[in-house]
Amino acid sequence: MHEMGIANQIVEIASSYLPDNFDDRRVERVNLKIGKLTGIVPDSLRFCFDIITKDTPFSGAELKVEDVSVKARCNDCDNEWTVDQASFICPKCNGGNADITAGRELDIVSIEVAE
Repeated sequence: MHEMGIANQIVEIASSYLPDNFDDRRVERVNLKIGKLTGIVPDSLRFCFDIITKDTPFSGAELKVEDVSVKARCNDCDNEWTVDQASFICPKCNGGNADITAGRELDIVSIEVAE
């Protein structure tokens, strides 16, 4: 379960953006974008996040995940499309020379804190 390590990194990175005088306030939500090609299981990530954040400013925070579809761009005709199967064949020219343009990301979009 690599989600435990990922959850730990999310908390470390998000913590680095909290002000030094954060004190008794708490984080209410961490918003993420996760690409479908990452292999991350959002429910497992939430489970690990809940374990890691116990007794921290993130305790009880919601981990909100926006799924990012896989997209590709054909290097032959410049067509960009959403990949909905395990094939990266361009639907416009049937070329197989494509690059992945989305679907591998893991981004912390925002951190919402209680006032």
